[in-house]
Amino acid sequence: MSIENLITTFNSEIADEKIKIIVLCGATASGKTALGFEIANRLDVEIISADSRQVYKHINIGTAKPTENELNTVKHHFIDFLELDANYSAGEFGNQAYQKVFEISNKGKTPLIIGGSGFYIKGLCEGLFNEENEIDLTVRKNLEQELANFGIDYLFEKLRTVDEPLYNLYSDKNPRRIIRALEYFYSNGERLSDARSEKSNRDLIFPLYFAIDFPREKLYERINERVFQMWEMGLAKETENILNLDFSENLNSLNTVGYKETIAFLKGKISKDEAIDLIQKNTRNYAKRQITWLNQIENLRKIQI
Repeated sequence: MSIENLITTFNSEIADEKIKIIVLCGATASGKTALGFEIANRLDVEIISADSRQVYKHINIGTAKPTENELNTVKHHFIDFLELDANYSAGEFGNQAYQKVFEISNKGKTPLIIGGSGFYIKGLCEGLFNEENEIDLTVRKNLEQELANFGIDYLFEKLRTVDEPLYNLYSDKNPRRIIRALEYFYSNGERLSDARSEKSNRDLIFPLYFAIDFPREKLYERINERVFQMWEMGLAKETENILNLDFSENLNSLNTVGYKETIAFLKGKISKDEAIDLIQKNTRNYAKRQITWLNQIENLRKIQI
């Protein structure tokens, strides 16, 4: 499918009075931003960014945010509006972005969703319940103490025993996600993976899913090259400036491919070449997970560019 076919498909689909939205998803470095602007040249759109890291201020180079000129060319939402130490979930994004869809539609414009964060897209298009309201804070404190005393591998093994689906999903051992899954189970006696299957009502929107179809080897080449470009653009300096603002290096927002490796470089734990190699490797692994998620979307239309 070409961009011309995308526009034709969008215009021809019958939505039965629902709000039609374009969901442009795909792996990192596949060219979603550039294609989004091509669509914006053909349709009157406002863009909703479905990227779990572009919501944060300060982390610009490593998240490949649109440039200031691009942001001024087409109206964007959910970019650069949270401090690094703010807590924000896919459920919160989904509910807020769902309301933003109506605001955009009421202007006579088309909502264009662009992003590679699967839970964010799911939160908008299908709905996620707000698990933060279902937590015993004493349980959370105990788990955080266990993390400090015994490390993430200890909690990760706990997760295997109580919620194996999320254990398999969280192979990157993200501490915040693992604690969230454990605290939900111990607070409610129910697996978080089961609870998330309960979907909010999204009957008033009609999402059309599109993804850029890139040969995997070509995608990996693009990822490797983009990492070099990010380093040349000043990723290390940007990361150093963030730490100089007294933000903790342990923040979830900084537990991000590109920044966690650069922090290790700045602390002298690894060399520059090792940092670049690790960022490339971890980004490729992230892209694999994104592609796996994309292949599960029903009625996904693939675009050749």
